[in-house]
Amino acid sequence: MLVITTHLNADFDGMASMIAAQKLYPGAVLAFPGSQEKGLRDFISQSLLYSYDFQKTKNIDPAKVDQLVVVDTRSSVRIGPFAACLKNPGLSLHIYDHHPGAAGDMEGDVQVVDNVGATVTILTQILKERQISVNADEATIFCLGIYEDTGSLTHLTTTPADLKAAAWLLEQGARLDIVSQFITYELTTLQVELLHDLMKTAQTYTIQGIPIIVVSLTLPDYIDDFSLIIRRFMNMENLDTLFALVSMAGRIYLIARSRIPEVNVGTIARDLGGGGHSTAASATIQNMTMIEAQEKLIQVLHRHIFPQPIAREMMSQPAITISVDTSIHQANLTLTRYNITSIPVLPLPSDTKDATVPLVAGIITRMVIEKAIHHNLGHLPVGEYMTSDIEVLSLNATLSDIQDVIIEHRQRLIPIVHERELKGVITRTDLLNRLVNDPSHLPKNMIHESEQPSLARTRNINTLIVECLSKKIITLLRTIGEVADSLQFNAFAVGGFVRDLLLKKSNLDLDVVIEGDGIVFAKRLAEVLQGRVKTHERFATAMVLMPDGFKIDVATARLEYYEYPAALPTVELSSIKLDLYRRDFTINAMAIHLNPASFGTLNDFFNCQNDLKHRAIKVLHNLSFVEDPTRIFRAIRLEKRMDFQIVEHTRRLIRSAVKMQLFGKDSDPRFLTELQIILSEENPLPAIQRLAEFDLFQFLWPDLKPNLKIDRRFMHILTQAYRALSWFRLLYLKDRCEAWMVYLLAIMGRSTSTELLAFCKRFNLPDKTMGTLLGQKENAEKIAGLMMRRRAMRNSEIFRLLISLDNEGLLYLMAIARKNDIKMAVSLYVTSLSRIRPLLSGQRLKDMGYRPGPAFTSMLNDLLDARLDGLVQSEAEEEALIRRNYPL
Repeated sequence: MLVITTHLNADFDGMASMIAAQKLYPGAVLAFPGSQEKGLRDFISQSLLYSYDFQKTKNIDPAKVDQLVVVDTRSSVRIGPFAACLKNPGLSLHIYDHHPGAAGDMEGDVQVVDNVGATVTILTQILKERQISVNADEATIFCLGIYEDTGSLTHLTTTPADLKAAAWLLEQGARLDIVSQFITYELTTLQVELLHDLMKTAQTYTIQGIPIIVVSLTLPDYIDDFSLIIRRFMNMENLDTLFALVSMAGRIYLIARSRIPEVNVGTIARDLGGGGHSTAASATIQNMTMIEAQEKLIQVLHRHIFPQPIAREMMSQPAITISVDTSIHQANLTLTRYNITSIPVLPLPSDTKDATVPLVAGIITRMVIEKAIHHNLGHLPVGEYMTSDIEVLSLNATLSDIQDVIIEHRQRLIPIVHERELKGVITRTDLLNRLVNDPSHLPKNMIHESEQPSLARTRNINTLIVECLSKKIITLLRTIGEVADSLQFNAFAVGGFVRDLLLKKSNLDLDVVIEGDGIVFAKRLAEVLQGRVKTHERFATAMVLMPDGFKIDVATARLEYYEYPAALPTVELSSIKLDLYRRDFTINAMAIHLNPASFGTLNDFFNCQNDLKHRAIKVLHNLSFVEDPTRIFRAIRLEKRMDFQIVEHTRRLIRSAVKMQLFGKDSDPRFLTELQIILSEENPLPAIQRLAEFDLFQFLWPDLKPNLKIDRRFMHILTQAYRALSWFRLLYLKDRCEAWMVYLLAIMGRSTSTELLAFCKRFNLPDKTMGTLLGQKENAEKIAGLMMRRRAMRNSEIFRLLISLDNEGLLYLMAIARKNDIKMAVSLYVTSLSRIRPLLSGQRLKDMGYRPGPAFTSMLNDLLDARLDGLVQSEAEEEALIRRNYPL
């Protein structure tokens, strides 16, 4: 194993050097030996979550490391647990460092040490010399390392090599604006004093619900780099906005900074005679005293601060509603069906014609409904007990408006109305999710650092798309977005395609969800791509087949509910948010917007990225397995295929579902489909063991209870089946082989044909498939018995025995064979004997004077046996054999 690491409490230079080294050592594992500096942790969580797979030390066995690359240190005590690797026999140690040497330093087999400002400078030089390309993101990371260790190229340790490396990285697209966000600078003694003076003057103004911090200071002389003090103040106090009025040498200067879109400091500074960007701006204020400047600033702030409307993006849509005449019993069923706790109540259709009648009559909650039913009032209409004194908001409502209604007015749900039409609702959960994903709106320390969301709910991943997807796929995704736009629909790539893109893994199973009519969209897309379309009206889905055979699965954004446990879903139209909520696991519940205006925007409503980061399989709601027990099989398959972990809560829900025996619908084909997918994996053995751990065998093979268990013999047969399939795949033959059949036959290896037949009938396998499985089992087991009793067989005997078996039966025979001679015979048959044919044809026999008839079959069989056994080599020898054995 090849591992790249750095020093404990890693900084930007250490991290950047690791990434640069990986370009010199492709395939190496990146692993920090321990903790990182906070600034680096923030950068990794915000920018590098999926770009680099940093492994935890607990997942690496030091004894298996045969090559260790250490960057930015030569001290063995600073590489933490990786110091144990130094004892490994034959270890190859490579070191890259810029620090002065010290007693006890490690000595590497390869050692590159230079007196420069940063280790990444050394590695950048090597990359440049070897003409190894560096993209803009990598260049930015390398610059972070150089700028941090050289104090933005100002420390005395800075060398010409550092400036040259930085210059080259800028040519490769490094972004200094990002560098400036994460690099901290040391303040001088004077600057620290000024910072303390400044903090004493801080005043908070709440404007449009947004806290604005204003500070002021008067100094006799002009101070350079005062903006550095402002930046440190913002970082120390974790401020979103800061306006500093500083009088220096008789002039008043405004320095403004903002981290939120609601406050555009560039606009504010321009109103005061200055200018700048939305996040950083300045102005020189003339002909005013400090008090006048403060008053003027406050006026300008009130004039230009307008909170962005967010109700439109926060709301769940379409709203699930009931009418005022709906019975309480029926309302309870609706709440249960959609797994919600409160619901808007609409007036009767006849009343909505009156503009004075509110569009939403009220709200009723589950608590009220359950109490009403407890008091035998379930037959009454909800209008009798709903809360009618409610607030509604518009699409342009701000976060402050939403907080006021839900927190101050204690209203659980807010209807969002536009032009007398109910567009959606915002719930307490929606608000909580918004606050958790934007901690700046929460009091400091309210959320522990470990609970902070890794990334925002929406972010643009165009860079990742360009890096990981082919030009052909990107063009296809853009075409999908353009077609959706032309129909005024929204298109999203969803599911495994998004998950694997974030993991930088290839996945060409493209699933598209449409907010609109998926079937209409699919037909239009097929026209544009000159492909074909197949629709499924019941589920509002379609499949578009492109001319080159590429498939695109299209679905209408939908909400599924289940009439009873383990039922097939009933489908209703929905939004992308509700569509994602219905999905099996959080790691599959993300979407990428494909419409041109938002192309590449990742939508993550349920903090799924955090689960992906921690390689966790987690359901979206507690009744997930009750509604669809087949998700248990998918959880196990994904866990073993992706090397993830089913979290404890989800494991508990699986055990609960098994205990409830939700697999009662024995004939449900979905169970067999999921089992086939598991058994078709390259190595299904870990998943099969996991099925046994959750006691699922009793539902799949109830007739085999006494025999079917994970014991030594069972695992031996399965292991032999795995080896046989692995061998067969390496032959790269054109012949197909259904792996799931081989494993199913192996699982049934100690069972009778009657039990296999019961399994096939239980899951309604097609007659042809059932016949194949039974025939291959019976023939293979019979042949295994015959071959066990024979010591040596001619090639022709092997051929005649094995010709009745398909590839599935042949590999099953290899799995149950107890003698290597049998496996060797099967191998010979598959690789050679099965392809041997006589050189003489039936036509040639006629030309030789023989009449067609039953004798032809005997002749050709004799010829084949002779060729198989090496008795004849040429056409002339075959003719001689025929004339000798069948004289005219």
